[in-house]
Amino acid sequence: MSSLSEKLMGQAAKADGASRIKQNNINALDQKRIATIKSAVLAEGDRIRAKYPILKHQDLIGMAILLFSMAGAVLTGWAYVEGVLAWYVTIPVIAIFLSFTHELEHDLIHYMYFRKNKFMHNLMMALVWICRPSTINPWARRHLHLHHHKHSGTETDLEERAITNGERFTPLRLLMMFDLELSVVLRVFRIPKNRRLKMLMMGAAGNFPLASAFYIGWHAYVAYWAVEAAAWAVGYSVPWPAFVTPELVATANTVAVLIFAPNLLRSFSINFISSNMHYFGDIEDGNFVQQCQVLNSKWFIIPHLFCFNFGSTHGIHHFVVRDPFYIRQMTAKKAHEVMRENGVRFNDLGTFKRANRWSAKEQGQQEAGYQAA
Repeated sequence: MSSLSEKLMGQAAKADGASRIKQNNINALDQKRIATIKSAVLAEGDRIRAKYPILKHQDLIGMAILLFSMAGAVLTGWAYVEGVLAWYVTIPVIAIFLSFTHELEHDLIHYMYFRKNKFMHNLMMALVWICRPSTINPWARRHLHLHHHKHSGTETDLEERAITNGERFTPLRLLMMFDLELSVVLRVFRIPKNRRLKMLMMGAAGNFPLASAFYIGWHAYVAYWAVEAAAWAVGYSVPWPAFVTPELVATANTVAVLIFAPNLLRSFSINFISSNMHYFGDIEDGNFVQQCQVLNSKWFIIPHLFCFNFGSTHGIHHFVVRDPFYIRQMTAKKAHEVMRENGVRFNDLGTFKRANRWSAKEQGQQEAGYQAA
């Protein structure tokens, strides 16, 4: 893991700060559009940095946001345990704090904090993972994410494919966005038998140990209450083993409110937004104009609460990698203007019917081709 991180860090340090993406056979019109959008976003970012000199302290800002998020989640959990907050307030509030740590992890993957201090950089990586134990190892995700930037929307874009990008919009897809461990298992049955073991091993390695423990605990919790509900429905009392005490069940309920539910709410929100704002299949490899749309409709206010407005600003990041998430929020107004003028789609809700294809024609031609990469 460390050797891979060091290799990628070296590559990132040598790369152009604005973008490290190689463009492949992009039509001439979109090449001009991409250049126009990049120039405008970079200029707006420079203007904002000049206006607010504090932004030059990027490492300190990132660490401050992380500590604020962790403190907010811990204090909210304490308020719930003390009976100050109800569960239905606690869960969304913690999920909102956790959404900051996802943005930080994404920035860390691009070495935006403590680039020259490996200890602090890796400490932040570890902390954002601990805050969100339902997620893949961030060092492993770095490899997937950098590949995503190079080949977004293709069969090899495993980061987006893993969260159901390119699949038909069905109840099963919703379930897979909610429970990524279940998504891995279900996806195994869609690929050739000779690749199944390798995929399971890759999934297990990426999830170990935090996500593995998270989903084992979550599935055990769901199974317990499913059995209890079924038994109650038929008037039966389940003879649980002696270690399943009322105290253990009460503790599990607390863990569900403080850890399971907030993480699942946050991850479902980001998976829902991300998998549907990215296009799949019928786009030009490396064409930023076609890779993403902007989702900033009022219909997405609720999921955006739990993924820090990701659908509105992530497309900006595909054009300009340089800026951390809070600067993307500040450049969004100007960026959206130039993106709209240069062919980037906004609130293309037809993507839900087209399985995230750029065109309806292509979706129809690939109706049988929804297997995971």
